Amino acid sequence: MTGSRTKPSRRAILAAAGAFAISGFAGRARAAGYPERPIKVIVPFAPGGPTDSMARILGTHLGEALGGTIVVENRAGGGGNIGIGIAAHAEPDGYTLLITSSAYVVNPGLYSKIPYDPDKDFVPIAELGTSPNVILVNPKLGINSVADLIARAKANPDELNYASPGLGTTPHLAGELFKIVGNIQMTHVPFPGAGPAIQAILAGTTQVAFAALPPAHPHIESGALKALAVTGAHRWFDLADVPTMVELGYKDFISDTFQGFLAPARTAPAVIELLAAKSIEILKAPKIAEQLRNNGFEVLANGPDGMRKRIADEVPKWREIIAKAGIKPV
Repeated sequence: MTGSRTKPSRRAILAAAGAFAISGFAGRARAAGYPERPIKVIVPFAPGGPTDSMARILGTHLGEALGGTIVVENRAGGGGNIGIGIAAHAEPDGYTLLITSSAYVVNPGLYSKIPYDPDKDFVPIAELGTSPNVILVNPKLGINSVADLIARAKANPDELNYASPGLGTTPHLAGELFKIVGNIQMTHVPFPGAGPAIQAILAGTTQVAFAALPPAHPHIESGALKALAVTGAHRWFDLADVPTMVELGYKDFISDTFQGFLAPARTAPAVIELLAAKSIEILKAPKIAEQLRNNGFEVLANGPDGMRKRIADEVPKWREIIAKAGIKPV
């Protein structure tokens, strides 16, 4: 009869229930025996940057907590796209993971084509931490404040160049925003990561740099670099003499760099839950939190929902900022 439905047999119902139970058991068993071999964590930037630092600090303790080994693999290039793309297309077996920065949410607005879909190709594990960006100068430049820097740039519009850890990174966008609010010109010199960008200003290759705080922090403390301002909502706890851009009168000039932990889509939920729980436990341990803070990170230690929300909020946010800055997708 048209419109009639055949009721499933009792045997079919029991078979389906059995299959579901076996699937659920397999997922739990997979997590119970996990890891059975080294876990690779891809960092889509060069060694020495904040994402690399976070991955190595977390990775050491996470490996111990899981009773296994975490191997950090740096796959720099394409503003983070190369490494993120490799992770996106890895086998979703829990043995290839990704620790990335804000590039994950910036790149969809910066590039006309990227090798991943930020909403579909990954499942969030944890929102790890965030760092303010910092405006740096080489002390030999004789510039001691943001006002000095703006005055020098206006007097010598072709003199200054600034380093960043790559096209479209939040430090780069902070630099472009600085040029807009200061009504100045500086030449952007992108590097494949924060480590090389810091080395460039230390060597005098560039006079100015916009960078996340973690790789710059030890050089600020040593006096090798001078911090003119941080771009967070408040002053950094052990850089009390370094003002925020907001304090200097630049309203809403807040730009930070987050660190996020993700796995390829379709990774077993039990594995995600295990990685999230262990990561959050590690980040909340007082000694680890203090170590990260001393390295320039504000610990967030939020689970998958926190990371998922940040992605949903920041992909459109950065698209709008990129458009306002007049940066055309490449």
